[in-house]
Parts: sequence; structure tokens; C-alpha cells
Amino acid sequence: MLAQDTVTTCEKPIESAEDLSSIAFGFMGSKALFAGLHVDVFSMLADGPKTAEELAKAADIPLNRVAILTTALASIGLLIIEDDKKIQNSPAAQSFLSKESRYDFGDYLRYQIDQQMYPFLLQLNAVMKGDLSEDAIASYKHWMADEEQASVYSESQHAGSLGPGRTLARKVDLSTASTLLDVGGGTGAMTISLCSEYEKLHATIIDFPNVAEIGWRFISEADLVDRVRYIPGNAIEVQWPGSQDAILMSYLMSGVPGENVEALLQKAFEALSPGGKLVVHDFMVEEDRRGPALAALWQLQHMAFTPEARSLSVGWLTEAGKRIGFKVDDVDSLIPAMTKLVVFSKPS
Repeated sequence: MLAQDTVTTCEKPIESAEDLSSIAFGFMGSKALFAGLHVDVFSMLADGPKTAEELAKAADIPLNRVAILTTALASIGLLIIEDDKKIQNSPAAQSFLSKESRYDFGDYLRYQIDQQMYPFLLQLNAVMKGDLSEDAIASYKHWMADEEQASVYSESQHAGSLGPGRTLARKVDLSTASTLLDVGGGTGAMTISLCSEYEKLHATIIDFPNVAEIGWRFISEADLVDRVRYIPGNAIEVQWPGSQDAILMSYLMSGVPGENVEALLQKAFEALSPGGKLVVHDFMVEEDRRGPALAALWQLQHMAFTPEARSLSVGWLTEAGKRIGFKVDDVDSLIPAMTKLVVFSKPS
């Protein structure tokens, strides 16, 4: 039985100038969040409330700047300013933005979203009109060839993928699988989660050489060097190992040119053993193309550096898989209102 969401997640059409302004000025809230992460204000508040003066001293930042930043962060719900003027983290900031928290993904926001994804959107207008030169369009392939950019992207993506990886391990049953191919698996966050959950699972990760070099450190730290190996290269071009019990593609299809998506499905079908599973996790919009907003905006983000990217939906993807020969086993949400999980199987 498919667990596909039935509730429409789109926003109502806006009617007021205030609503329009909240969209137009939304980037200010994003940059306030990133600035808070940059000066580490959320970690400084992890052990309890502090005054603006105490924060200014701890951060070695002038008081007026701390006061303005914390006021902005409180106005958007990231901080709480108490009656005695002491400042504390909101519940979400305490759980997810403090380096003291087990579930912290602040580095993912600070490095990947602020330093890489945010600037890419500045070229979106030119992408829409096709005015950018070929050199200005940083496809993932060329981007990952840059050692510094690959490092920033991969390490921050690892931090942001550990939580979804744990959720994936709970949602997908790989208890009968002994081999996993993680295509475009980055630094191995998803693989680490799945191997931790399923002790007999051995995995192969395909990703660019610079990414593989960084990922090997995370694999070593997870004590999985005897169960995980890398194939350095472009997943679209390299030879995939065959007879796989399971194949994972997470955040891959939305980041490649649309013409490659069905080719990836075909390669997966050929690399799987009969009865094997293909697990696709990605940003997918509803069939009516009204949202959800975060999935739609992430697809727009990917188009800023992959202009030929395809807008994925569950319906299109499942039909494409069926044309190749897959059966659809399950459809579910992974990150609510943002990503979907589609599980295919190759007939026995």
C-alpha cells in the first residue's frame, strides 16, 4: 500500500501588500539566521539566557551590532527576549542551531546554503533568459572539480544529511539486502545511517574524486572502512557494479540535466538483482504543481546552476520507472513538505 500524502500543501494565493512584502523581504530573515550562525550566537546561548552585554563580550562584537542582530532574530522567532531583557534560544534554535546539540545542522546552513546556494540564486534572472555564458553556469560536475568548493559543499551536506539518513533507515526495510549502491552518495551520510541500521549491509558509493576523498574520512570515523568503498567518478558516466540488492539516489535527480534522469533509472534497473530495490529521495512537487513551497523552491535553486534540470513529481517519476520495468512499492514523505521517498523494485 502506498503511503502517498493526500493533503494539498500549497499556500493560499496572497491578497495583501503585507503578504507580498513578507516574500520580497524574506531574504533578510535568511541572512539574519546566517549571521547568527556566523558569530555562533545560538551555541553561546545553549547553556542558558544571557544579556546582550554578555553576548557581546563572549562574541567580541560591539554591543550595538549584537542588539540589532538579536532583535532581528527574535522578531522571526529564532530567539526569545524575556521580560528582564535576557536572550535565549527558541526551541528550534536550541535543538538544531547550537553546536552543543546532537541534531545541530547549523554548519549545513552556514556553509552550503549561505556561502554556496544563496549566491547561485543571484544568477537566476540570467538563467531564465539564457544570458549566462557556459563558463558562468556551474554544473555540479564542474563545481565538484573545484577542491575548495567540493570541500565546503560536501562537509556541510554531510551535516545536513545525517538526520534524513536516520529517517531513511527507519522507513526503508533493507534487512534482506547485503549490497547497496549509493549513487551520488557524497560523503556517505545516508550510507552510514543505513549500514548502522543493517549490520550485514556492504555499500559502494559513487561520487566525484574530491568528494570521495572527503567522504572517506567520515567513513573511517564511522568505523565502516571494511564495509564501504568508493568509486570516484561522475555517476552518469562511470560503470556501475552489478547484482546490487539495493540502489539509493538521494538528491541526485534534481541536480542533473533532465535528459539524464531516465538514463539513471535505466542504469539502476540494469545494476539491480531481480527483486532488488531502488530508493529515490529528492525534492518533488505535487502533480497539480501548486507546491509544496520548499520542494518547488529547491527545484528553482537547482535550476540556477543546472539550467536543464527537470521539475520532478512523484507521478512523473513513478510512470518513468514503470516504463523501464520497475514496480512501485512505496511513496512517502521523508522531510515533511520538502522531499519525497519513492521505493521501486525490480521484478524477480
